[in-house]
This record gives sequence, C-alpha cells and structure tokens, in this order.
Amino acid sequence: MPKLPPCFGIIPARYASTRFEGKPLADIMGKPMFRHVYQRAVKCPLFTRVTLATDDSRIYAEAARYKVPVVMTGTHESGTDRVLEAAGTLSVPEDAVVANIQGDEPLLDPEMLTQLLEPFADPGILVTTLATKISPEQAESPDQVKVVWSGKGLALYFSRSLIPHPRAGDKKSFWGHIGLYAFRMAALRRFAALGPSELETRESLEQLRFLENDIPIYVVPTSFKTTSVDRPEDLKKVIAALSKKH
Repeated sequence: MPKLPPCFGIIPARYASTRFEGKPLADIMGKPMFRHVYQRAVKCPLFTRVTLATDDSRIYAEAARYKVPVVMTGTHESGTDRVLEAAGTLSVPEDAVVANIQGDEPLLDPEMLTQLLEPFADPGILVTTLATKISPEQAESPDQVKVVWSGKGLALYFSRSLIPHPRAGDKKSFWGHIGLYAFRMAALRRFAALGPSELETRESLEQLRFLENDIPIYVVPTSFKTTSVDRPEDLKKVIAALSKKH
C-alpha cells in the first residue's frame, strides 16, 4: 500500500478581520481560540509538525506564552498565501503535504484531519478538502459555503449561493464546505504564482482559484460537523458545545 508523504499542519491566524477583529485571540473558556485549534490539530497522528502562522505581534506573543510553535509572516490577503510563506520559513520538504487548518474551528475533530490527509497516498491527488451534509436552512446563509463534486470526487464548484439550485418541493440536504485544505507543495506554489482569479474575487472564495486554473480539488465527505467562528456571536455556540463535553 502506498505510503503517505510527510505531512505538516499550518494554522494561519491574522488579527485584522472585517467581521471579527482579533478573532484568533478570542477568549474561549480561558484560552485564546488559536490554542483550542492547535490542541486539537496536534492529536492527528499523521502530522510531523503543527505550527501557527501570523502577521501580528500580539498573536505571536500569545502563542509564545502558550508554548504554541509560531512563525511570523508578512501581510497576505489569502490564508493560503500565508501558509506557503510559513512552509518556506519552516523548510517544509518539496515532497511534503501541507494542511491549511483554519484558525476559527475550535471544535475541530482530529479525525477530520486524518480524513483530509489520507487521500495523498494516491500520488495523483494534488489538493483535498472536506464537506459535510447541511440542512436547507443552513444552506441559505452566505457565510456557509456550499460545494458540489463529480462522480470521481473532484470539486465542480464552491459558492456562497445555493448549489445545486433547489427546485420546487426539493427538500434534500446540501453539502457544506468545511474550510480545511491540504496541498502538495507543488500545487501550493502554483496557487500563489497564479494570483487572484475572477470567480475567486467575485465569490470571495480562494479555492476557486484552483478550479479556474484546472487544478483539481478532491472532496472528502465527512460525517463530522464543525462550528466556525465567523462573528463574535458565534462564540456562544462554541462555548455551549465545549461546556457540554466537559
């Protein structure tokens, strides 16, 4: 059976956010949000290393205080571009796979990262991401990105709009995109070299840059659910979920 290449996890964390400034530092049960994400990510047994990547000295200082490995990067519009710079700083090998672990997923299950990385045993896989079933009501929100894919598991499109279009009386669930990605280093470098694409800019979804340039994204369906923190009010849901577990 083919072996997995070395796998590195990078958590991009920027302070400036239109909807929630300082989000990585948001307090969740006495710890900053990035700490929750890191603690869950390092439980994935496939990672060689997990590192936080930020452009803000406040986040860097807090990471050092909590003994979370961190690297400083320049300013980037795209989290993926930040991940590439961090991978260079960390001297990630060219044959490695790099996972972009969104820093606003404090309820992330480590098994999701295993699901994200396992397809790279196939040398033809360049990029992977996850999707989970969501209700029609959840799909109505533009904050919830939707995805559709082919019979071979390759993404056809991602959108903030409803896809596929619901016909009259259609009560089927939709597939919501979970913002976790893993890339081979060559695909990550090509992404950065291409620059923003038209659909990426219109939808404000960086993954569309891959599709517009014929770089396939393999979608892994998962039964796991997450609660992303997009706005300050989302913290209540996360704290409630963590309180139940404790």
